[in-house]
Amino acid sequence: MTDAASQPDHDSKYATKPYETEGMPPGIPYIIGNEAAERFSFYGMKTILFVFMTKYLLDTTGEPAYMDEVQARAWFHYFVTAVYFLPIFGAIIADWLFGKYPTIMILSLVYCAGHGVLALMDSPIASAVEPRTLMIWGLVLIAIGSGGIKPCVSSHVGDQFGYKNRHLVSKVYSWFYFSINFGSTFSTLLTPVLLQYFGPGWAFGVPGILMAIATFMFWMGRNKYVHIPPSGDRFFEETFSKEGVSAMLNLIPLYLLIVMFWALFDQTGSAWVEQADSMNRLLNMGVKIPYVTDDNGIMEVLPSQLQAINPILVMLLIPIFSYGFYPAVNRVFPFTPLRKIGAGLFVTVLAFLITGLVQVKIEDGAQPHIYWHLLAYIVLTAAEVMVSITALEFSYTQAPKRMKSFIQGLYLMSVAGGNYFTAFINEVILHQKEQGNKLLDGANYYWFFAGCMLATAVIFLIWSPFYKGKYILQDAETEIDPALETPAAT
Repeated sequence: MTDAASQPDHDSKYATKPYETEGMPPGIPYIIGNEAAERFSFYGMKTILFVFMTKYLLDTTGEPAYMDEVQARAWFHYFVTAVYFLPIFGAIIADWLFGKYPTIMILSLVYCAGHGVLALMDSPIASAVEPRTLMIWGLVLIAIGSGGIKPCVSSHVGDQFGYKNRHLVSKVYSWFYFSINFGSTFSTLLTPVLLQYFGPGWAFGVPGILMAIATFMFWMGRNKYVHIPPSGDRFFEETFSKEGVSAMLNLIPLYLLIVMFWALFDQTGSAWVEQADSMNRLLNMGVKIPYVTDDNGIMEVLPSQLQAINPILVMLLIPIFSYGFYPAVNRVFPFTPLRKIGAGLFVTVLAFLITGLVQVKIEDGAQPHIYWHLLAYIVLTAAEVMVSITALEFSYTQAPKRMKSFIQGLYLMSVAGGNYFTAFINEVILHQKEQGNKLLDGANYYWFFAGCMLATAVIFLIWSPFYKGKYILQDAETEIDPALETPAAT
């Protein structure tokens, strides 16, 4: 039984307030399923993008038009910058005009169209339209679609919860993040194989099919969701109210400091892929597997496939951290959200020190085994669990009720900022290379980013004790002192 709080308003056919239940909201399975399929589509495309630009890109005559590795790194990170910059506009549209559900549905169709355009690069159309042009338009559409729905989906998760089941919010955000990595694991392993054996059409087309499935799954849950209505002009009133401005001023320094984490983390799709190409990637599987091993059971892991280590580790580490590590630390001292983030920033430094050492070995003429990358991924993923998952949940709980998507959009701009910084550095390196100069060459590239991360972590350590905020859910009576419920201050 549900009471009036969970029933549709007189002018809506959907529930517009969280269900009065201590259990799991009914719409959560549809959101989690949708996220798994959508992440398959995005990470499947993103996994092969760097390799495609450097080894598969052709011109209209079918001749190679490959990008230089440094140029491809810059393009890759500019694309990711757009994906994570555009959420702020999707958030404004959702919170101000349309609401989260319609915004997600409309932009998901744009998202599907982007995948379709990328698949055309391996069709007869590519002989009439420059494949690089098709790639640009496909990436633009994906950036608009994927970027626009990001803050809406994550805040839509939180909208399903009220006061009685608020204790499940943290657990569901962990499962939400788990679904992201569940979908990306399979796509990261599959799409490089599709690219190598079947070409760009299949490699970009299959993620498009999964995005269509994700959109359908989300639509199926429409009657189960809590649909928080758009705020109209009240959105601007609350955004620029004392409470809204205070929330933004509190959170923006946090987001600026997290920028450097993403500058390092997202290089697993560019610099780490490039480095893996010079490593020993042979694994003895002990049995012949079609399209996977040779006749002797030896598997050569594709450089882009190594990215699958990250989502697999996320799925393993989430329960370890949630049910083991965090409770153990909390028995010693309160491991608050900001303390988790701060610890993750310092751990990130270690991950890039490992890859820097790998680069030194490569420059010395050795061929390090990919087990070194496994170690680096373990360290980096531990940092991700502490930084990314915590910041995602923290952003939702610290946002005023009519600004949930907007605050998520601000948070995602930290990802954009990190990738823009990386793209800018690579543009500078490319310019210097064209002038005949070597800048941040070899291992110095990794030492530079590790140093930037260390400086950022120290600044975070100094800033974090001064944070003040509130714990806010969609129920009218759920503003809770962070020190009592989920401590925000260190």
